[in-house]
Amino acid sequence: MSEFDKRKSIEQILSKEPLPFINPEVYETQSGLTYLRSPGIAVISIPYVDLRGTQGFLDGFPRELEFYKYLNDPTPLPPAETLSKFAGQLCYLSHGPNRTLNKDARTYLKNIKESGHGSVLEHSNISILLWGVSRSLTHELVRHRAGFGFSQVSQRYVGGRTLRFVERPEYAGDEFLHGLFEDRIESTQREYEYITDYLLEKQKQSLGGILSAEHKTDLRKKVRQAARSLLPNETEAPVVVTGNVRAWRHFLNVRGGEHAEVEIRKAAFETYRCLNLVAPMLFEDFEVKQLSDSTNGLSTPYPKV
Repeated sequence: MSEFDKRKSIEQILSKEPLPFINPEVYETQSGLTYLRSPGIAVISIPYVDLRGTQGFLDGFPRELEFYKYLNDPTPLPPAETLSKFAGQLCYLSHGPNRTLNKDARTYLKNIKESGHGSVLEHSNISILLWGVSRSLTHELVRHRAGFGFSQVSQRYVGGRTLRFVERPEYAGDEFLHGLFEDRIESTQREYEYITDYLLEKQKQSLGGILSAEHKTDLRKKVRQAARSLLPNETEAPVVVTGNVRAWRHFLNVRGGEHAEVEIRKAAFETYRCLNLVAPMLFEDFEVKQLSDSTNGLSTPYPKV
């Protein structure tokens, strides 16, 4: 591919509509300290699928099988569905004229879920940025290890004016609890900055300091890691999460259920809304149910996929 062609391809990709996102409202206390009440979700990466390279594989079979015609399917599919369908049909070498065509992909993928053939959903990775979520929530989130990767804000390096908090729904709906919340986070922020400044000043006054650090960056890290001990679980902890479709389905099934903790259930529901837009055939079996606490829950007849 020439440099011109590469540049053209990149421009075509960048000109597409943005991937799904949900922006939450940002609030401030009287002193200007920032907090959020609901999660922000932004899908930032979906599979890039190009099956043209498989033509050589398909051409290698006897002509009478007509595998070479597999890519001549006029119906386009979203990338995750395209990849899952190809992987599933490879398992049975179903590339001939009797195969399920893309126009019937919804039925095909439903059969995949009904039969529990979930491995073909593990090829498609989707990355999401979550913010407006608390450290309490991410402590639960990162327990989903299989099929997931995480990159989370580091409190050893980040603080100061970027410090934000997340108010639980129980507090937001109660004037007394909301007042306590705002007072608490303002007090926490003041004490956090006070300890940070104190440690830095002690370091300047002493030859060796009370913290060992050879470089400024290392010193800031050690100051932050000492001061962060007082930060509560309601401190915001944005995180980039990459998971394959099967792993995301497990997350939605477990954390979107009525027995899940309310904050992570809300995040799971908002995540579902975005995932259902980028890969509808792979997530449309989830049913939305309004629970007794007026929040939305999720359930699926295929929990093992």
